[in-house]
Amino acid sequence: MIKRALALSVLSLVFATVPAWSASKEIIQLQTQVELLQQQMQSMQRSFDERMGVMKNLVEQNSDSMNKIAAAIVDVQSMLKKQQTDAGSKADQLSGQIQALNDSIDELKARMAKLTKQLEDMQASQQALAAQAAQVAQQQQAPPPDVLYNNALRDYTAGKNELASQQFLDYLKFYPNTDLAGNAYFYLAELEYRGSNFQQAVKDYDHVIENFPSGNKVAAAHLKKGFSLIELGQQDNGVEELRALLRRFPRTPEATQARERLQKLGVAVTPSRKPH
Repeated sequence: MIKRALALSVLSLVFATVPAWSASKEIIQLQTQVELLQQQMQSMQRSFDERMGVMKNLVEQNSDSMNKIAAAIVDVQSMLKKQQTDAGSKADQLSGQIQALNDSIDELKARMAKLTKQLEDMQASQQALAAQAAQVAQQQQAPPPDVLYNNALRDYTAGKNELASQQFLDYLKFYPNTDLAGNAYFYLAELEYRGSNFQQAVKDYDHVIENFPSGNKVAAAHLKKGFSLIELGQQDNGVEELRALLRRFPRTPEATQARERLQKLGVAVTPSRKPH
């Protein structure tokens, strides 16, 4: 444990000496992304306004056509009522005209529904682009990833649990896909373990195991997940987690701790085979 603490201290000193131009470079890159997104939004807004004008004209034209057709239907129906005494052939002719007019109305309704769907799709695209721009702007306001992570690790080492927890959460909020995101989840789980919040700790340890399988905290996550399950009274699941650690990482310091815990529980390192 002393060696690990020393290693963490040295790591913190190394990251503290990272030149400022690295953070500036990342900020410039984020600003460039924001400018590109703003240009895209302006171009899309112009296209949206132009297409909206065309579609509104089409809708107005379709509405006028529907009104004219509806008036024609009324006229035809009036004629039909007046000429009910006429021959049946004439009545059939008028009925056919009414059916044709009704078909035209149905076609116009379908066209209007299609135009409405296109408008909704354009609005959704514009909203998605605006959300993306907001996310990039938010990242631009956040500290650089190495600074945010090192601050969180420093406060974690100093025992400032609440502050460290918030900083690790901020890191995952702004930089969820970096190489250090798995470590951030692990230290969050460690803080939850410190606070006896074993249920949430199990979830975050499992997040490390499942989503960052090549990270350097997987063995430790197996170990502490097993300990957390045992603390929750789920000894069988905890024992199986420790055995999984021994199978995957048999020569690690975490494997040594797992064997000691299994011996303390009076449980075999490997499950005994059931007789056939």
